[in-house]
Amino acid sequence: MAGARSPAGVPVVRGRRDERAVLDGLLDSVRAGRSGVLVVRGEAGIGKTALLEHAIGSASDFRVLRAVGVESEIELAFAALHQVCALLDDFADRLPAPQREALEITFGVTAGAAPDRLFVALATLSLFSEAAQERPLLCVIDDAQWLDRASAQVLGFVARRLLAEPVVLLFAARETTDAYADLPELLIEGLDDAEARKLLASVIPGRLDDRVADQLVAEARGNPLALLELPRGLSPAQLAGGFGLPAALSLQGRIEESFLERLEALPENTQRLLLVTAAEPLGDPALVWRAAERLGITGAAREPAESAGLIEIDDRVRFRHPLVRSAVYRAAPAQQRRRAHRALAETTDAETDPDRRAWHLAEATAGPDEPVADELERAAGRAQARGGLAAAAAFLERATALTPDPLRRAQRALTAAQTKYEAGALDDALALLATAETGGVDDLQRARVHLLSAQIAFAAQRGGDAPGLLLEAARELEAVDPDQARTAYLEALDAARFAGPLARGADFVEVSKAALACPAPHRPRPTDLLLQGIATLPIDGHAAAAPILKSALSAFREEPALPPGESRWISAACRAAWDFWDEESWRLLATRELQRARDAGGLTATPLLLSALSYVHALCGELSAVESLLDELRATTAATGIPVHRYVEIWVAALRGREPELSALVEDLTTDAKARGEGFALAFAGQAGAVLYNGLGRYEEAFAAVREAVDVAPHSELSTPTAVAELVEAAARVGERRIAERALERLTLSTRPSGSDWALGVEARSRALLSDGGAAERLYEEAIERLRRTRVRVQLVRTHLLYGEWLRRERRRLDAREQLRTALELFTSIGAEAFAARAERELRATGERVRKRRIETREQLTAQEIQVARLARDGLSNTAIGERMFISQHTVAYHLRKVFTKLDITSRNQLARAMPESSPAQPAA
Repeated sequence: MAGARSPAGVPVVRGRRDERAVLDGLLDSVRAGRSGVLVVRGEAGIGKTALLEHAIGSASDFRVLRAVGVESEIELAFAALHQVCALLDDFADRLPAPQREALEITFGVTAGAAPDRLFVALATLSLFSEAAQERPLLCVIDDAQWLDRASAQVLGFVARRLLAEPVVLLFAARETTDAYADLPELLIEGLDDAEARKLLASVIPGRLDDRVADQLVAEARGNPLALLELPRGLSPAQLAGGFGLPAALSLQGRIEESFLERLEALPENTQRLLLVTAAEPLGDPALVWRAAERLGITGAAREPAESAGLIEIDDRVRFRHPLVRSAVYRAAPAQQRRRAHRALAETTDAETDPDRRAWHLAEATAGPDEPVADELERAAGRAQARGGLAAAAAFLERATALTPDPLRRAQRALTAAQTKYEAGALDDALALLATAETGGVDDLQRARVHLLSAQIAFAAQRGGDAPGLLLEAARELEAVDPDQARTAYLEALDAARFAGPLARGADFVEVSKAALACPAPHRPRPTDLLLQGIATLPIDGHAAAAPILKSALSAFREEPALPPGESRWISAACRAAWDFWDEESWRLLATRELQRARDAGGLTATPLLLSALSYVHALCGELSAVESLLDELRATTAATGIPVHRYVEIWVAALRGREPELSALVEDLTTDAKARGEGFALAFAGQAGAVLYNGLGRYEEAFAAVREAVDVAPHSELSTPTAVAELVEAAARVGERRIAERALERLTLSTRPSGSDWALGVEARSRALLSDGGAAERLYEEAIERLRRTRVRVQLVRTHLLYGEWLRRERRRLDAREQLRTALELFTSIGAEAFAARAERELRATGERVRKRRIETREQLTAQEIQVARLARDGLSNTAIGERMFISQHTVAYHLRKVFTKLDITSRNQLARAMPESSPAQPAA
């Protein structure tokens, strides 16, 4: 029986014939021009491999790629992917140069900077797509649960991004893993009792007692391999009468026991040959025979193994079943396993495959061995250069275990822990840190251990405990590594701002004081200036911090190419630009760094940069650009699995006035934030609520959302310039003049030191809200004049609205109409629906008849079609669109054909008319 399921709801099927029909249907759908993906899941021996072989046999018109996961190779990054892609070398020249180079570096063909893993995945997708243009492609991956992590992630990515390519991806796995968790699945549950009895009878030539048959069927639980293997160890008498049946083991254990019984009956040299084969994951016959000869094993050892049905040797060495490999390897004494690995290491080419040679050497070593540890350390360096962090970490972890000198072992343990941390294996990293702190380490090593421990805590749960841990590590580093100490202080400040009022152990003020006490270098870097400016803010205020942060922003802007240690702080620099109303620096830094990340294929850094850039676009009312960036952000986070909070989506929902959507987003954000101790998220939710309710004209609720902004320290996340400006408007409208005046005073703490037109324009508007007569009018006019010189359109339009409302209250209806018409037109073009409705109500109140507003939508387009259309409208090529969206250029072309049909256009040139910038297109439900 079998059950098939997928997110789309694949129907349940039963019986081996039905399972084959599912695979045949998948192949047929690809022949018709669609892609197909399926994970065949079931326990060992259930028949997964037989189904894969059926698919291969039915795909004579396909180009077939196949790879098998091997448990002993699970730490070798990209090992399985290399098996697959090596068969497509002829198509590599068709890839864009950066993608081709990423694959060449990953597979060790050329040297270069390690490519981002997701860029390697995109290159693999493109390679599959190009190969499939000539002939449909069938890629079969058996024992997928044992694929190395890097290959599994890449192939899982490819499976999720296939759409219009004639490609079938078939995985067989014993259990679901993260890499394939949401892919369509065919669950193989085993034969029913009648089918099981038929299979059992077919392999037993003599009489089979009914009671024995009942017990064998019950123990096998429908597993075909178990039904074939369990009777092998029984005598004819036992089969006939049921006497002396062995005690039940686990099913897998019984199957392995059956294989071992056959193994034990073989000649000694044949057993040794099987062990060498089990220890060699590539299935390379030449390598196996070279190692066998070194152990004195001759070709005569082959025939008994093949006759016993345990192995096949032709162009590849294949075990009958993966359980045979594991049974052979586990049954061998440790000394024999080491000899086999030693022989394989000595016969593996040190030039063409140094990493596998190093791994065999490690497995051949029983105790500490510095030369082998050195070899593993070099292998880790090579793996890291190819982007294989997980493999590098595994090599370093093994090198640590084999290092005889305690101090050197502690140093290697720290390096291994750092690499495990960067690879996302946080628990393994913490375990290695315990070793790293022993062995007579010096103060620098100990301080770095404590820093990494704090970083792991912050990465694992970005909550209130992290600031104190990072602060303690930074203080410890001051005496031994001032540069790293300053970086640690920046991390502690970042963590403290993130925690906000929920910080435990150390808050923003305490961290800032400590950071300012750390000696600054003679020639400060951009990050040194950033650290000093951010730390000055809560201690000496905006006026003292402003010149330092302006210098920091200028330094970041003038640096043509920031090193990795500096560029990681671009988001913090953008945050400083927001604090001081510097939209230009914010936009320039985020745009430039995002483009660099895209050019370099740095997909891991991309989500944070997309968030930074989309937020400044949102503040400026450029919602079409925001939606395009959010589309890219969603595609990136779906591909990378990197969690990103939905701050920009929250802000856009607030600006558009969509209360139900905002409420749902805020509930998700704040529930998680409270549990983790992220005070920033709670403050941000309040600010977004104030924007929403001011737009809807529900000023009491807006006031409640940011009421605290004047009662907390000026540097608090609850008292950002955005929150205070919203509070001035809400308090003025509900008659809380005293609080509005206090909020205005708080606002000037940041606007005056900033001096930008954005800052002074918002300040002038806020003063106008608390002024009367000619003074109010002059302030509104000043605000409009200043904000016109900026790109912050939302603030300009809101000023027109407030000015128009004031003019109407002053009974100057004609003047009011001019301002309100401008506000209505601009709010409508932006897509700020609540503010537009407020402007419309005010305009009607002047006696003007208002045409029904129309915010254009493209509801017939899907979300992905909208994104493709936007990018094509903006002039991107199919290749560039594919790189942004993590799809192949052929899928881009497929989407564009559908877009042209739905919009009734025939070329890309017509997209600008069909989808203007101001159109906030909505995907079809």
